[in-house]
Amino acid sequence: MTRELIVEADGGSRGNPGPAAGGAVVIDPVSGEVLAEVGVWVGVATNNVAEYSGMLAGVRRALEIEPNAHLTVRMDSKLVVEQMMGRWKIKHPAMAELAHEARLLLTGTPVRFEWVPRLQNSRADKCANDAMDARASFRR
Repeated sequence: MTRELIVEADGGSRGNPGPAAGGAVVIDPVSGEVLAEVGVWVGVATNNVAEYSGMLAGVRRALEIEPNAHLTVRMDSKLVVEQMMGRWKIKHPAMAELAHEARLLLTGTPVRFEWVPRLQNSRADKCANDAMDARASFRR
């Protein structure tokens, strides 16, 4: 039986561009348990680049936990969700590079992307803010 995992991911920048970080939590959908939290310090970047960075960090962590997992990636960034689903074009070069990296990482992994309202993404938002505050990446 293949394990399902949820990745809730977010990113932000204080200024656009400005100091930026991404964050994510990996959740067991059966128990609701948070299995991992990650934050990734990006440096000076746009909010959208930080969103992609949070998603990548969360997906990497989920695949470390269960390499054969079926993933559901939830984000409050409509832009990233629609771009990853192939419905919206990616014009920004840095975002195109991150989207390509994500597609390579997810090759062979069943994945579903879902947009969620911002209030339903508070755990990932907290991880992104923790990384911004510390100006450092972390794994918990």
